[in-house]
Amino acid sequence: MDILKHSYSLLLISNSEKFNSAIAPLLQNPYFSFVHTVSSISAAKRSLLERAYDFVIINCPLSDEFGSKLAIDVCQDSNCVALLFVKNELYHDIYYKVMDYGVFVLPKPTSGIVVDRALEWMCSMRERMRRLEKKTLTVEEKMEEIRLVNRAKWILIEQLKMTEADAHRFIEKQAMDRCVSKKEIANNIIKTYS
Repeated sequence: MDILKHSYSLLLISNSEKFNSAIAPLLQNPYFSFVHTVSSISAAKRSLLERAYDFVIINCPLSDEFGSKLAIDVCQDSNCVALLFVKNELYHDIYYKVMDYGVFVLPKPTSGIVVDRALEWMCSMRERMRRLEKKTLTVEEKMEEIRLVNRAKWILIEQLKMTEADAHRFIEKQAMDRCVSKKEIANNIIKTYS
């Protein structure tokens, strides 16, 4: 299995130079093709509007907000994976607030090995989400084809006085005879009679 099948973009939100220096070596690996660092939630929101990220890491708290609300928003509104670093004494409270949204949480201080494992878990989650995105697209494409074929059938029923079964057989036969998809035949019918 190819470990480096995908590379990921990452947004690091932290206003602590000490934290940034500690995590920087872990982010300098082939997994990450793009790492952008900002120091506030407002700068992060601007950055998230400019581009899509695979991962968002937030070192809490920040000067303008704590950070957990942004992590929740990112997980709800995109296919981004979020990780919060919180003080050890706040870990359980924050974890229970964000767990239902799929946000990862690590207490700090923590070791580089734990952070490295968390990054690997995040990569696994992102790949799972990528597969789900593909399945969703496939289902949406199939639904679009069904809608087009149904629309074409109703046109054949209205214009050529076919029964629904005859219209369906006509579209299927045309697709087989021409070696094209039913969607293409349906589009041709719609163009011809509309």
